[in-house]
Amino acid sequence: MKKGKQYITKQLLITVLLLLAVNFLGNFIFKRFDLTQDKRYTLSEATLTLIKNVDEPVYIDVLLEGNFPGEFKRLQTETRQLLEEFKAYNPNIEFHFENPLAEEETRQQDMRMLYSRGLTPISVTVDDKGKQSQEVVFPWAIVSYGDKTTKVQLLKNMMGASTAEKVVSSVQHLEYSFADAINKVIKEKEKKIAVIKGNGELHELLMADFLKQVRENYFIAPFTLDSVANSPMNTLKSLKDYDLAVIAKPTLEFTEEEKEVLDQYIVNGGKTLWMVDAVQQAEMDSLYNESGSTLAFPRKLNLDDMFFKYGFRINPKLVKDERATPISLAVGQMGSETQYQQYLWRFAPFVYAESDNPIVKNMDGIKFDFANSIDTLKNNIRKTVLLQSSPYSKAIGTPTPVSLDMVNEQTKPEDYEGQGYLTLSVLLEGQFHSMYENRVLPFKDPSYKPVGVDNKMIVIADGDIIKNQLDQSYQPLELGYDKWTNQLYDNKLFLMNCVNYLLDDTGLINIRSKEVQLPMLDKEKVYEQYTTVQFITVGLPIIILLVFGVLFTFLRKRKYSR
Repeated sequence: MKKGKQYITKQLLITVLLLLAVNFLGNFIFKRFDLTQDKRYTLSEATLTLIKNVDEPVYIDVLLEGNFPGEFKRLQTETRQLLEEFKAYNPNIEFHFENPLAEEETRQQDMRMLYSRGLTPISVTVDDKGKQSQEVVFPWAIVSYGDKTTKVQLLKNMMGASTAEKVVSSVQHLEYSFADAINKVIKEKEKKIAVIKGNGELHELLMADFLKQVRENYFIAPFTLDSVANSPMNTLKSLKDYDLAVIAKPTLEFTEEEKEVLDQYIVNGGKTLWMVDAVQQAEMDSLYNESGSTLAFPRKLNLDDMFFKYGFRINPKLVKDERATPISLAVGQMGSETQYQQYLWRFAPFVYAESDNPIVKNMDGIKFDFANSIDTLKNNIRKTVLLQSSPYSKAIGTPTPVSLDMVNEQTKPEDYEGQGYLTLSVLLEGQFHSMYENRVLPFKDPSYKPVGVDNKMIVIADGDIIKNQLDQSYQPLELGYDKWTNQLYDNKLFLMNCVNYLLDDTGLINIRSKEVQLPMLDKEKVYEQYTTVQFITVGLPIIILLVFGVLFTFLRKRKYSR
């Protein structure tokens, strides 16, 4: 009996020493194991590099606490586990979950405060065994670092998707969303963006929401090409100070001197985001007249030869697509109120990305207005199609009449046979050749280069993709929101991803390619087999523990009773 006690004491002492040794080594060797099949808790190298560079506390307030459905609890759990991973690599990442509406006395005041900060809530139905109640949830997080703060949208907007589908899509983006937010608050602005003016581009008010969003990460300023006529070299020199040029819906022709400035900017490594309409008089405003019609015809911008040299062509054709977004049209009067009805407008394609490129992967639908098609040409430039029309689409040559009466057109699949999948946006990467290679230069440039360094540009064949609507007070609404149909499209996310991809030097945008698989419970089966499910999830683990305890006690008594 005495030897048995000595043996137990010895084993206990060895176990304690081993645990102390492992604990001691753990202070010097850090290793975490991710046993999930999709490696959802394995942070990307870009995220790890970013987190390890946080040298002062970053505070993350997650407004995802309270009484809500199981899908939101899953989002809450995944968010918590991700932030725990962040904190495990750097204790300067501090986070906590809170219910912003916990105090009933100040509930309305708190909601107004959150609204004013741009944190919009959603109403969810909590179903507890047939008993339903409505709850307001703010699926947001606020990231703070010193005097800088930014917000993170935890639940993606997806039209027509169930809450479970939204949660799965949102979890896909959690790592990128938080990494991007941390990057925003800890890094000082470095990159500069020029918004090109002087050729009839969109007014700043009509792209105010885009400019506001971009301003959080980058320096941004208007840059006019008017000075090219008097001092082209100084204009080119000034433009080279910018990292990205945004050209949003030009309507006036570019001169050869202006084209040389843009060409040499590109050849010298300047990134460009082109949003171009190759057809004019094709706008909804042109249709709101007595006849409800307009004549769409090609727009001359004098850019065709430049684009051809870079490896693409924007066709002066309108894309007509059966997968379209709705418009609201007046159909009559009821008393003193005008009655509206929604119709599918086939010249406003509703585009879902099918590319695996991180710019568009896992993105919701994007709204186009009177888009044109893009042809890619063979040269040394790598081309990645980002967005395409549906298989039931076709290009309509111009000039062509466009009328609101077209909402009543009867179509059939045969009308689109062999004509779909039209390219609407393309990414070009490589060494661009100057359009003036082996040609006479419009103005003398001692530093002229015929072939450029590695570079990239994104082309979108729709100038209105960046356009935000205005409210009754002529204040800009959120980019992608249609006030007439109360729909929110993913235009802003797409354009921000374009900007981040073109300027990203940390590789954060590639995190968006991460795939996460979330198995969700079937609610109907759970309700049908509620008792069985309850037994499996609650009762069975307790029974297993009891059996193990009884068996362990029996074997221990049997061993030491001899």
